[in-house]
Amino acid sequence: MRAFLIYLIGINILTFLIFGIDKWKARRGKWRIPEDTLIWMSIAGGSIGALVGMYLFRHKTQKRKFNLGIPAILLAQAILAWFLFLRS
Repeated sequence: MRAFLIYLIGINILTFLIFGIDKWKARRGKWRIPEDTLIWMSIAGGSIGALVGMYLFRHKTQKRKFNLGIPAILLAQAILAWFLFLRS
């Protein structure tokens, strides 16, 4: 359980940083991080970091895929976590 919590903290920090880096690159016209990578990082457990990064950096908030998708991923992960908690 401890290793899983460490993983979740790490993936959320990494996802948050990736959103910030992508915003920084967007402002400077540099090579961008693919949107699929941002989504998959969220699916891999970084949905909280993605949501915080989206709104803190004001990045991808106008895109429907992110504006609806990231909260939906977070909700699905929360439901799964609750279900697994109840089973244990």
